Order: sequence, then C-alpha cells, then structure tokens
Amino acid sequence: MTPLTWKKSSYSGGGEGNACVEIAHHHPQVAVRDSKTPTHPTLTFPAPTFTAFIEALKRHPR
Repeated sequence: MTPLTWKKSSYSGGGEGNACVEIAHHHPQVAVRDSKTPTHPTLTFPAPTFTAFIEALKRHPR
C-alpha cells in the first residue's frame, strides 16, 4: 500500500503549526487525522461528503 500524502491547512496557526487537522486524499475517500497525534487512527469520509462539508464551512465562516 502506498503511504498517504498528508496536507495541513494554511490556517494551522503559528509555532510549529501542529494544532490542527491534516487531510489526505485516498480515493474514493478523504482521510482526516489530528496533527498532534499522527500515528493514532484516522477518520475517513466519502470524498463527496467531505467536499460538501468544506463548502458549507466556506459559506458559514466563523
């Protein structure tokens, strides 16, 4: 199995930027993990569901 390529948000904050989540595309799913504990289990979502979630966040920013 090919290792996943994890990406961290550009909004991850200062310092080491380890206070956020990371995502990896693992077709047909998107994997999500806590950047502080990268060896712990991940959550996976169908790609369309994850995309809808991100689009909803963009429409309703904090």
